Order: sequence, then structure tokens, then C-alpha cells
Amino acid sequence: MLKKIIGDVKVKILVINAGSSSLKYQLIDMQNEKVLAKGLCERIGFDGAVKHKTFDGRSFSEEREIKDHKIAFEIVAKLLVDEKYGVIKNLKEIAAVGHRIVQGAEIFKESCLVTDKVLEQIDSLSPLAPLHNHAQAKAIKAAIETFGKEVKQVVVFDTSFHQTIEEKAFLYGLPYEAYEKYKIRKYGFHGTSHRYVSAKVCEMLNKDINSVKIVSCHLGNGSSICAIENGKSVETTMGLTPLDGLLMGTRCGNIDPSCLVFLMQQSEIDIKKMDEIMNKRSGLLGISGVSSDYRDVKKAADSGNKRAKLALLMLSYQIRKKIAACVAAMDGIDILTFEGGIGENSYDLTISVCEHLNFLGAKIDVEKTKQTVGGKGGIISTKDSKIDICVVPTNEELLIAKDTLSLIG
Repeated sequence: MLKKIIGDVKVKILVINAGSSSLKYQLIDMQNEKVLAKGLCERIGFDGAVKHKTFDGRSFSEEREIKDHKIAFEIVAKLLVDEKYGVIKNLKEIAAVGHRIVQGAEIFKESCLVTDKVLEQIDSLSPLAPLHNHAQAKAIKAAIETFGKEVKQVVVFDTSFHQTIEEKAFLYGLPYEAYEKYKIRKYGFHGTSHRYVSAKVCEMLNKDINSVKIVSCHLGNGSSICAIENGKSVETTMGLTPLDGLLMGTRCGNIDPSCLVFLMQQSEIDIKKMDEIMNKRSGLLGISGVSSDYRDVKKAADSGNKRAKLALLMLSYQIRKKIAACVAAMDGIDILTFEGGIGENSYDLTISVCEHLNFLGAKIDVEKTKQTVGGKGGIISTKDSKIDICVVPTNEELLIAKDTLSLIG
């Protein structure tokens, strides 16, 4: 279908993932879905650094001050056309820029072209994503200044995929006024990844996405599990913010809300400090005392560290519980997927989770599971398994590029 759209025209899409102090990018040739170049500008506003790599192995890195996102975009633009490190002759080869936006709330139910009004709306949602939306709005403005108004900008939202979740599932048991006045509800995140993986796994298995029930496990430093029925999200573990749900790298996930009140009273800490504890000092780091990186925790656990072992047991246990909840939400399951940095590379966790899903009739081939690491992916369920189980390397950037292409016509 994509080839029919673009024909013989070489269409290149620049995909941007901006944070408050970072700018990740990929330039993708949509004719063959090849990543021509990718890189990162980090510590924007501080003593910055630039990393750039091309499809044929050329790389550039430099530590330098990056004052703001406008400077970051200028650096990216120069690198893309650079005589030594570039992959295009001039910036006119870039057909459009696609931006990942964290929070679209109830305003944005699908990807869209950027207008002045859209920019204002994205920025207005900053209270729901204070570390992301304002910075991403600034990044869009900087992209327009750098590449010109004739280059169309498209925004793709992490939350849009979950806008099909029903009210009975997205509301909290707070007074209804909290939703009416402040829009406090479950929004869910990683929607771009869950959407990509659900479509990709159906392609792998030659199944119709509109007639299957999928539980998608996006596991990384930030993790979420999503129930996808007939191609639509019906439940997900993240909530108002990405803090909700599973134990993560540094995030606590689900806890009794009274824990916050009790800890603040006992330790005499303020809301700001409590927020830091929940988001930056909890999760695998908080339990293990070793690291927020799964690989480091696994290494420590294998060396006999009891707290590291406990952290891994907690994570596996919680994943199983959330999978079961998603199955209950759909009253069934046909396909189970694992993706994300941990989901694609930590076969030990995948095995640990699946070995305790006997109630679903789930069976995996351990040797096949071990062979899926490093971006290979594949079907890991046995022939007599009652559900299909797959490791699916996610590709959010490609999905953003595809949405961008479809919107620019």
C-alpha cells in the first residue's frame, strides 16, 4: 500500500522525539523504510552533546553547548547535509517532519497536521505532562523555523491509541467532579508502540487484526501492558501519568495512595520530594538498591544479591497479574506480545512470565525465545500452545513516519 502511495518518488521523513533537554531524530526513506541517519542532541540548555550515525556506519560525536531546541535543530540540519556525515544533498529532500507528542488528552484522538491552534492545544496540555508537552511544543516551533513553513509538520500522540477505552475503564473512583473539572482519568501511554506491534504481529501470524484479542507488553525503563480487541485499545496499565501500572526502572507503579500520605507524614517530606521518590528513586532501583537498568539488576541477582532477586521476582509477578487483568477485560486472548528494550532482549524474564501462564494454556519454546534477542523477534509459542506468543521488535519511529506520510498526501 505504501509503495502505491509514493510510487517512484523518493520521500524522506524526519522523525523527532523531543524531551525537555533532548532531541532524538531519525531520517527515514519511506520508499524502502530505511533509516538513513539517526542521532541525539542531549543536555540541551546545559553542557550539551551531539551523537549522529548514518546507515553506512559513519558516526559523529561532539560535546558542545546547545542553548535551546532551535540550536539543536540547526545542528541536526547541518549534519544531515554535511559533506562528511550527511545523507542528503539539501534540506529540500525532507518531505515532512513527524513529531512524537506524549499527551494528547481527549483533544487529539488521532495524528494530525500542525497548525497554530494545534500548537496552542499541545502546550495547554502541559499540566498533564509537565516534562514533555511544553518542550515538544517548543521543538515543533524550532523545527518550523529551521526547515521553513513549506515543510509540513505532523504530530503523533502517545495517548491517541487509548482514546477508544470506555468510560467504565478510564475513570477513577474519585468524585466525578475531578474528571469534569480537571480531566483526571486514565490516558495511557506507549500507544504508538502498542499500535505498531499489534499490527505487526498480525502480519507475522497472517491474522486479521479486526478479529483477534491481543495483550501487548511494552517492557523497558518505562513499561505498560495493553489489551487490544479488534484493533482497538480497551485497557492499559498506565494512567493519568506514566507513573501508574507496573514496577519500572525508577517508577513505583501501582501503590496504595495512602502510602504517600503516610510516608509524607512520617518522614516530613513535601509533595515535590514525594514526587521525586515515586518517579526517580523507586522501581527496580528502589527495590534492588543496585540500578534502574534491568541488565545490571539481573547481573547482581545472578551474583547472589537478594534485593536484586526480589526486584526481578516482583517485576515478573506484576507482569503476570497485569496480563491476567487485560485478558479479563477482553474475556479472552489470542495473542501475547513482548516488546521494548527489556521485552525484546531479556528472554529470562519472558520465560519467567510465560511459565506461570498455564491457566491460559500458554506454552513457549525456550530455545526459540533465546534466539529472539537483538532485534530479531519471532514466534516463541509451541505448536500445542492455546495462544500465540511473539517477541516483536517495536518501531515507533516508523509508525510516526507512516502517519506523517499519509497526512501530507
